[in-house]
Amino acid sequence: MTVSGLRERKKQRTRNALLRVALELFTTQGYEQTTVDEIADAVEVSQRTFFRYFTSKEEVAFAVQQMVEERFVQALAGRPPEEGPLDALRNAVLAGWDTIGEAIMEVVPVEMYLRTFQMIESTPALLAAHLRRTTEMEDTIARLIAAREGVDVDRDPRPRIVVAAFSGVMRVTGQLWGRGTDLSLEGIRALTEDHLDHLGPALARDWRR
Repeated sequence: MTVSGLRERKKQRTRNALLRVALELFTTQGYEQTTVDEIADAVEVSQRTFFRYFTSKEEVAFAVQQMVEERFVQALAGRPPEEGPLDALRNAVLAGWDTIGEAIMEVVPVEMYLRTFQMIESTPALLAAHLRRTTEMEDTIARLIAAREGVDVDRDPRPRIVVAAFSGVMRVTGQLWGRGTDLSLEGIRALTEDHLDHLGPALARDWRR
């Protein structure tokens, strides 16, 4: 391996160590109670080194989620063009849950990622950031859906509507999963699949038929 390759591997190890320690501290003693100095000291690096890899505590808190979201967008972009918008969204997210475990474990234990998900939901400052990031992600996905369907996202409301409905289901399943007893990737995948299967019927005009 070249010198530059070894250097990159060392950088990745340092970044992953900072991320693991930060998430462990966030989920055990609280996000607000954890300082950048504590994270850096635990990894035996300087605060300056921490800021080479992350701009803030908030970026660390969402780092794994950011990776998951990026993989979802890539999966959606790769769905067959003959799939309708809702089917493409559904298949992309379910395919993502089938493979995301390995990607997460390359960075942090899956159990830690699951605890981080709960921590974000229960921390007001992070929940506000989560809602902001969700809005930005919905815009990205709506534009991708519009491009797939050959429509203008700023003139045709359908891409944003279908993404809003899909995002709402994802938000509900995340909350239900966080309050449940099966806190595994398999558990949230099954819950997501079940609720997405109910999306079409829930939008039907007459529920009594």
